[in-house]
Amino acid sequence: MKRPLCLPLHAAGLAGVLALAACGGNAPPAEPVPAPTAVAAIDTPPPQYPVELACAGIGGQALLGVEVGPAGTPTRIDLVRGSGNDELDRLARESVQGWKFRPATRGGQPVAQSIQVPVNFTVPAVRPDACFALDAGRAPAP
Repeated sequence: MKRPLCLPLHAAGLAGVLALAACGGNAPPAEPVPAPTAVAAIDTPPPQYPVELACAGIGGQALLGVEVGPAGTPTRIDLVRGSGNDELDRLARESVQGWKFRPATRGGQPVAQSIQVPVNFTVPAVRPDACFALDAGRAPAP
């Protein structure tokens, strides 16, 4: 291994002194880099659950792959695993499209990040009163 050339300070001359001074020996320490953060939910209202499906005992969970963009809104939504009902899957996607998130950050700047989001449609334990109107062939009262 070659040894670096070491000259006495007087041999380096003024240029050498200036070069050493420019190395930042007296410079203030660099600003710390902020730690990265993950996506966080801000406003995630539940999807509409059609009373007809609730009354029929149809429920399930749709698992969505969601890319949250730097603005904190979904930029891509993919169905990872369906609920078993196409209408529930559609409603899950539509609902998540309107959700708001705090975006992930890297170096203090917002960046896109992909997450998985489960959307549940839970059949009510007690049958809603609106189901009786459906059973009788009438539209449920609003």
